[in-house]
Amino acid sequence: MEPTAQPASRAVTPSAGLGPGAVAAGWLGLLPFALALACVALGPTPDWRHFGLELALVWGAVILSFVAAVHWGLALAGFWRWEITIVIGSVLPSVWAAAALLLGGSRGLALLLAGFGSFWLYESRRVGDGLPPDYLALRRQLSIVVCALLALTVLASEPVR
Repeated sequence: MEPTAQPASRAVTPSAGLGPGAVAAGWLGLLPFALALACVALGPTPDWRHFGLELALVWGAVILSFVAAVHWGLALAGFWRWEITIVIGSVLPSVWAAAALLLGGSRGLALLLAGFGSFWLYESRRVGDGLPPDYLALRRQLSIVVCALLALTVLASEPVR
């Protein structure tokens, strides 16, 4: 299936691919999600569980905004044309993240989960031709782990009946 938007006016082609520092930073960025899950699932008091829920919400909102900002930066740098799909694709995740923060709780986490999944689909299917394959591979792996951790945090945050 051909993408309908053609964002790349210049292909983003780094000569050496992603460096080990970028890859390590991506994986290290998962630690707050894992810590949040641990606090929600294993926290000895309601305060610990509440802290874990808030950590997952805030960190998830920050990271969702961050991954969309990559697209904004590519357009600012002239690698992508300023098309409506690029503007929406680089701004909507931040609005989505803010809505998740306002909603709060497990519903806010579920909204973040949907945001990460939706953004991955948008990024890989609509603008993937303008992104390096190693970047897309890392983003796919990180998105899967983030969605799994958020889903487990939602499940752990619900009271057992």
